[in-house]
Amino acid sequence: MNWYLEVLRKYAVFSGRARRKEYWMFVLFNLIILIAIGLVETLLAIRPEQGTGILSTIYGLAVLIPSLAVGARRLHDTGRTAWWLLLLLIPVIGHIILIILFVLDSDPGDNKYGRNPKTLPEPGMRSARTPQPTT
Repeated sequence: MNWYLEVLRKYAVFSGRARRKEYWMFVLFNLIILIAIGLVETLLAIRPEQGTGILSTIYGLAVLIPSLAVGARRLHDTGRTAWWLLLLLIPVIGHIILIILFVLDSDPGDNKYGRNPKTLPEPGMRSARTPQPTT
């Protein structure tokens, strides 16, 4: 859950890099939340027979910018510019190309978008340099 919350904390941060784990955990939690919202809409009978319900629409709009931001950071991690996200405008083929790019491994070492996130501590984890709290 820390990965999902970390992306939300970086709500509109389009600079920097995002690991595969950060991106795909965000996608996984989004999927789980959307399924839960869909079930709630169905149980409350507020979901239309075709299309999406109001709760799903509100949630989708709320996470639109963080989704684009983490996608841009993921592309940066592979050494590509965020303009590649425009492939989303191409039905099917654009989505397939982006999925392939999101699955690729990080550029080793630093690149023009920042330090390799694999060398940084994971969200919610303590780094070896972080002082431990005393009790």
